[in-house]
Amino acid sequence: MNWGKVVYIFFALMSLTTTAGFLYDKNEIALFIAASINLVSTLLKIGVKNILSAELFASSLVADLHLIPAFVVLQTTGNMTIVYSLAIGAAIANIFSLSLVLVEASKTQEEF
Repeated sequence: MNWGKVVYIFFALMSLTTTAGFLYDKNEIALFIAASINLVSTLLKIGVKNILSAELFASSLVADLHLIPAFVVLQTTGNMTIVYSLAIGAAIANIFSLSLVLVEASKTQEEF
């Protein structure tokens, strides 16, 4: 078992689930945790050298650029409509990222 891949996919999935957790329970702590986990996931994707590594990194950056401004807006204005819409965008980017992970995993399986 490739433990590096396990950690990498764990944080990719954790990014999606923490964002979904914020969408369920709209509080600033949940949003901070979602943004933090997503940043860790992005940092882990920097060193990945896979077929779809550029797409994976770009989708993770998109999620970061949704969650970080969402946290800033929540702290400064408290406008939950904007924060909620940005979090939905981050969740969509994370779903796209996980679908790329599945496509990549299926391509890797075919090569064996």
